[in-house]
Amino acid sequence: MSGRSTLKAVAITVGLMASVSSGSLTGGMSAAQAETIRESLALAYSNNPTLNAARAQLRGVDENVPQALSGWRPTITASGSAGRLANGTDGNIDYRNNASISLTISQTLFRGFRTINSTRQAEAVVRAQRESLSSTEQDTLLSAATAYVDVIRDTALVSLQRSDLAFLQEQVRAARDRFDVGEGTRTDVSQAEARAAEARASLNTALANLNTSRAIYRQVIGIEARSLSADTSINRVVPKSLDQAMQLSETHQPLIRQAQHLVDAALFNIKAIEGELLPTVTLDGSISRTWNPSAFADESDNAQIFGNVSIPIYQGGGVSSRVRQAKEELGQTRLQLDVTRDQVRANVISAWGVYQAAEASIVAAQAAVEAQQLALEGVIEEQRVGQRTTLDVLDAQRELVTQQSNLVTAQRNRIIGGYQLVSAIGRLDADSLGLNVARYNPKQHYKAVRDQWIGLRTPDGR
Repeated sequence: MSGRSTLKAVAITVGLMASVSSGSLTGGMSAAQAETIRESLALAYSNNPTLNAARAQLRGVDENVPQALSGWRPTITASGSAGRLANGTDGNIDYRNNASISLTISQTLFRGFRTINSTRQAEAVVRAQRESLSSTEQDTLLSAATAYVDVIRDTALVSLQRSDLAFLQEQVRAARDRFDVGEGTRTDVSQAEARAAEARASLNTALANLNTSRAIYRQVIGIEARSLSADTSINRVVPKSLDQAMQLSETHQPLIRQAQHLVDAALFNIKAIEGELLPTVTLDGSISRTWNPSAFADESDNAQIFGNVSIPIYQGGGVSSRVRQAKEELGQTRLQLDVTRDQVRANVISAWGVYQAAEASIVAAQAAVEAQQLALEGVIEEQRVGQRTTLDVLDAQRELVTQQSNLVTAQRNRIIGGYQLVSAIGRLDADSLGLNVARYNPKQHYKAVRDQWIGLRTPDGR
């Protein structure tokens, strides 16, 4: 392989990676054969175990609402007993069988507004958990996008290292030929062989990194990485300015909304505990039948209904302490909301800076690659006329590979920086990305269980 043909092959490799930003990397495959990043994100949305576990967690939290609503509903208890009685009078013992059944109904009429506030608290916690699920969804999609682009990056770096090794092997052959005809030295041969061995080690490292990226891809997305087509453009959802990004994060970032709902939940928790200091009013009724209740009756029926009022006077200070504790927890959640807002703001500013820096790095890296390619071609030509040594060619080649690797890395950082920025503002979701996937509706399970009075099976039949 000649020096010019090797340069051309390396340039093509870098050009492929550079086309990632415009969504045209196909790796020699047609668009129909290649797997786009949106397809991979859709697979992660449907199959990622971390995301599915978060959905299951939300379904469990949904059950807090019907548990709170149970305070409005009656409790019904049935009981029965059977045995043998013995009564003795003046030395005479009378034995008889005895049995009874009863049905008791209790309906709470007033619990100090605890049912209302407990229900509102549970609903606020459900809303907070939905936002937590949205945050997990965005983290999962960001991990999937990172895994996807890392495979492309490491594939490009492997191609670079292979082209570099081929170039250096050509230099070893040429150095040996010159040495055989007396135009070169043994030092030239040794230098070329050393660089070729170094390139072989770098290739092995690049292959190991590629295998690691493929394993992470399999872990996050759920399938093996095949031919990846880098339809990675995310420019349509990337904010145009930092101010716009800050404004979007205030309304779209699920972490902020989650913290707001937790403040509501803490407020209703205080009210629910304070309700324990108020009276409780219940309506209790029962009916029963007893067989052989006495020696003078074969059976007896009984029915009763009572209204009961329970007024707490002193509970040892425990309820008061819990109220004070709940108020402190409310203060903590409000402070945590401020912390979350500041954290989101910092994340947006950081992501914006990384994204802008990556774009600048691409421009600089492209200029460096173009300049170094010309420099290498010039050094090769000068070597042919005896004005440069083999070491000069090897050094120029090493510098070119370094600059090409920097360009590949800069392209990767720009793509991931865009996804990180969109995630920071809270819009890295299936709807914003336009993923072709069945959306998970967190309200569907909630509606199915909210007013369910009885039943042990979950809505999906378990």
